[in-house]
Amino acid sequence: MTGIESKYTVEGNFEECLKCTVCTAYCPVLEVRMDYPGPKAAGPDSERYRLKSPEFFDKTLKYCLNCKRCETACPSGVRIGDIIQAARIKYDRQRPRLRDRMLAETDIMGRAASFMAPLANPVLKNGIAKTALHVLGIDRHRSFPAYSHGTFASYLRKIQDCQKRFDRHVAYFHGCYVNYNFPELGKDFVRIMNAVGYGVLPLERQKCCGVAKIANNLIGRARHDAEINLSAIRKAVIEGLEVISTSSTCAFTIRDEYPHLLGLENADVRDHLLLATVFLARKAENGEIKLVFRDGYRKRVAYHAPCHLRRLGWEAYTLSLLRMIPGLELVRMPAECCGMAGTYGFKRENYYSSQKIGRKLVSAIMESGVEAVVTDCETCKWQIEMNTGMEVVNPVSVMADALDFEATAAANENIGKLIENKL
Repeated sequence: MTGIESKYTVEGNFEECLKCTVCTAYCPVLEVRMDYPGPKAAGPDSERYRLKSPEFFDKTLKYCLNCKRCETACPSGVRIGDIIQAARIKYDRQRPRLRDRMLAETDIMGRAASFMAPLANPVLKNGIAKTALHVLGIDRHRSFPAYSHGTFASYLRKIQDCQKRFDRHVAYFHGCYVNYNFPELGKDFVRIMNAVGYGVLPLERQKCCGVAKIANNLIGRARHDAEINLSAIRKAVIEGLEVISTSSTCAFTIRDEYPHLLGLENADVRDHLLLATVFLARKAENGEIKLVFRDGYRKRVAYHAPCHLRRLGWEAYTLSLLRMIPGLELVRMPAECCGMAGTYGFKRENYYSSQKIGRKLVSAIMESGVEAVVTDCETCKWQIEMNTGMEVVNPVSVMADALDFEATAAANENIGKLIENKL
């Protein structure tokens, strides 16, 4: 292990493992890949051997989704997923391929694709392009999310004069998906926050949360971006702002993966980074904000809780917020992994495993008779949309669809600013 690699790894609490095998029962990969040893064997058991010699590192650890279902199930709180990912960081000598770099460098690829979106989107659907990507290692059957022509960050800069007029503010970690693929989600978030009396400010500087770089072993690049993000978040927190995300994976990565896998301390700001549904649910439940919904709103939706949201323990907040909407019939899906796991499901060697892992969830959705699916994770959205053909939306967008903005603004004594800002 080199000195550079050592500072990117942390010791896991593997000695606390009871060997109860609960994690094995909850592992979605073990059901579809016989060559994967499973979380107990790959994590705590093998760590004892790896500490004796790197020769005990097993390359099949790359098949771990890092879904954290093993950690959520573990009665002893062993960071099994972190142990496995740290072992990959520490011992895997295989250099990232061009394919891996393309999938991991979301800011570079996103900026280019967004600038050329009218050209990039048709090309990514083209059979010739899919064949070329298949040769590079991105499965030809995988659908790519469309790119937006123009970024959310540029939109947020344009409306800053309006946002600064509010008495209260939050900082928004929009992430790559909102910035390059779906600015409408970010706009929905701004509209809701404005209606309840909060202006939305950008972080001074933000990069990709780093989850794709960690997964593809671009650890130096992940740490570089993480340091920039933490610096921006700290500045916002010092200024008295809560930092809000609309992505469960972005929130999870910054809160938990930065200290556990990248060795970056974030204890001073961790509790100030919240998912939008958590922030809104807490404020509404405490009576700090009032939400007024449109008369006659009716919709029947399935709700899928992403694995990382469950690991954070925040599923209850999203459910609480959605249940505040009269006329919204919510059908909870079984606690199954969708199988996408960020860039994992794009890779040719993982595609069929990804599809097999997700089939239980897909079947449950197709049998539910709902109009749409709701989930807090963008990559879950891509997997579900591709396999069901159904509309999949973030809980924030459901809230925006159901909310009576003018009535909500008036209830929060904020109607003047809402009309003034024309949002």
